[in-house]
Amino acid sequence: MNMLLENKVCIITGAGRGIGQAIAQLFAEYGATVYANDLIPGCMDAWVEEFNQGCDQRKILPSYFDITDEAQVRQAVMDIKKEAGRIDVLVNNAGVEFNELIGMISEENMQKMFKVNVFGTVNMLQIVSRIMGRQPEGGSIINISSMVGLRGNKGQLVYSATKGAVISLTKSAAKELAPKKIRVNSIAPGLTMTAMMAQADPEKLKERINNISMRRLAEPLDIANGCLLLACDLSGYISGQVLPVDGCTIM
Repeated sequence: MNMLLENKVCIITGAGRGIGQAIAQLFAEYGATVYANDLIPGCMDAWVEEFNQGCDQRKILPSYFDITDEAQVRQAVMDIKKEAGRIDVLVNNAGVEFNELIGMISEENMQKMFKVNVFGTVNMLQIVSRIMGRQPEGGSIINISSMVGLRGNKGQLVYSATKGAVISLTKSAAKELAPKKIRVNSIAPGLTMTAMMAQADPEKLKERINNISMRRLAEPLDIANGCLLLACDLSGYISGQVLPVDGCTIM
């Protein structure tokens, strides 16, 4: 079981920290060669070097590029294909979040969220799917959305709109790419313990945790485990689905 992703080549966007880092490390532990992407050059070097120590060969390789820049995406993906020979799994995890009440929405923040969360996801999906479509085995694409994309939330109108768009594009891409043996699914995380969440008001956080049936926040590894399921061949007949990983949240 610990080789569920043996010989698979995976790209994880937004892997510098948090959920993306957890996905990259888990995939590597299960046998994959992982290209971990982030925007800021050097931001992953320390933890990647530490993770790779003791491995017979490097399992995680940093790949710095801007997912919103189509030319950069094309060049980076083609470089990975040339080096690794194939691309089996793409996890579109990169995203930005600004929480603003209606009437206080910043156009600049709105554009940033749509540019990264939606347009960046489409850039990656388009270019990687062209490579997967030429492979006999196809591939698996996993888009990280959010429970607010399914149910909405006050103070998150624009963010929830971008994640709703990710869910919709997942379903459409799944239908279009299925004949090429490319599966497209989405993970919808609930409240997750990230660096940003650690700075939240404890009393307000306690109230929100009370709405989670399992009575705890998700850990990044919980989200990564859901991605592992959709990345491996055990989910070979699953496509076009949205998997909530939210501890049974009541909203």
